[in-house]
Amino acid sequence: MTKWEILGDSAFPLLRAMFMPGDTLKAESGAMVAMSENMRLTAKADGGFMKSIARRFSGESFFMQRLEADGGPGWALLSASTPGDIAAIDLNGTELTVQKGGFLAATDDIQVSTKAQGLFKGMFSGEGFFVVKISGTGTVFIATYGSMYPLNIPAGESVVINNGHLVAWDSTMKYDITKGASTWVSSVTSGEGLACRFYGPGRVYIQTRNPVQLAMWLYPMLPIPAQGTR
Repeated sequence: MTKWEILGDSAFPLLRAMFMPGDTLKAESGAMVAMSENMRLTAKADGGFMKSIARRFSGESFFMQRLEADGGPGWALLSASTPGDIAAIDLNGTELTVQKGGFLAATDDIQVSTKAQGLFKGMFSGEGFFVVKISGTGTVFIATYGSMYPLNIPAGESVVINNGHLVAWDSTMKYDITKGASTWVSSVTSGEGLACRFYGPGRVYIQTRNPVQLAMWLYPMLPIPAQGTR
């Protein structure tokens, strides 16, 4: 893949990928919106059967899309399943940990797999017991709820991040679970609850919107199911 661009606004963007013959792109199942007539789309259990099974535990699909230009240049449009931004991150032999459902697409030399977290982090980090591990050399496209911003944390410093705003982080970084406010009482009453404290050096990517807050906002407006009659 020689070129790419993000089309549209930050709420409902499209990823436009331009291909030369032989270029390939892997994408999450169902990501393709449209493509030129010479593009070939196939389904692939990327990384083999066991890695594909493991991806299911982290919220990703078993089969991934593989897009390839066949016989000439081509293009494809991709989108995420939820509203929010699409951000590109370049990797150079490094490893990135990504939230569940955050992976959208990647160039062919990027590996997408899963790793397990400890019991405590799995229960309280907001990411679950399994997270997405992305490594290799190339570009990965991440789907976020809202826009994505990088936070560079120097060595010797730490940053507290609300779990719902966490998108991705350098896999070399250490983090632990902490209270979201100065005291546990304030954490509960302020609505912050638990948070993740990341220790530098490294980079953490955050999103401007919180899906948990959206669910809480929607809940009072959901219709109450009618009670069944005997």
